[in-house]
Amino acid sequence: MKTLTRDGAIQMLNKVPDVTLYFWIIKIMCTTVGETAADFLNVDLQFGLAATSAVTSVLLAVFMVMQLRSKKYVPWLYWVVVVLISTVGTLITDNLVDNFGVALETTTIAFSLALVATFAAWYISEKTLSIHSIFTRKRELFYWAAILFTFALGTAAGDLVAEGLSLGYAKSALMFAGMIGIVMTAYYGFKANAIAAFWVAYILTRPLGASLGDYLMQPNANGGIGLGAAFTNAVFFIGIIGLVIYLTVTRQKIGEQT
Repeated sequence: MKTLTRDGAIQMLNKVPDVTLYFWIIKIMCTTVGETAADFLNVDLQFGLAATSAVTSVLLAVFMVMQLRSKKYVPWLYWVVVVLISTVGTLITDNLVDNFGVALETTTIAFSLALVATFAAWYISEKTLSIHSIFTRKRELFYWAAILFTFALGTAAGDLVAEGLSLGYAKSALMFAGMIGIVMTAYYGFKANAIAAFWVAYILTRPLGASLGDYLMQPNANGGIGLGAAFTNAVFFIGIIGLVIYLTVTRQKIGEQT
């Protein structure tokens, strides 16, 4: 359903899911898949960074158009876009670092500034950064731009901590999990701003998922446990699909009862 606002903009039903425990579980799994899928296509299938980037970017463009054209929140479509944008965000950072020699410190700073600029433009235009108010096309575009930069930033920051600072994947994952715990404590214990807490947690889940993915798939010599990209991808894909199906069925049952 669409309506017109006072200024003539098209207003839609909210296009993003409710922020529940399931949301965070699926989001972390999507970030992990974004890391492992990029490596699987690039290394295991020997696509190379350029071909992998081209394929995933085309897929993202196709499904993003479908998402933007959708009149309401569709669970499977939304999460497909998140998985693809996670993968593309990873590849943007990987291309800058591996193909163009840009330092991880530089990419981390650059994507931090890009994300801040996106939030600033969003707030100046819409007076809110709440994901509960994604009612217009403009807000949805701001939302997805912010999501892309959180993934690119998270990849850069995660790699910087795990590899650049030699902390290792397991310790990096624990560190980012601890930082998310601090955000949760600030929100639930000290009534921190809900919008700020959401976005900080959203940013931190990216390096958490990336570090977790690298720890699971990388060989022992590189600081991982050697499950491989293919197996890690399969496990997390199955988990995402199962949860999305469950939420879709649950949503349908609730709709039938109301």
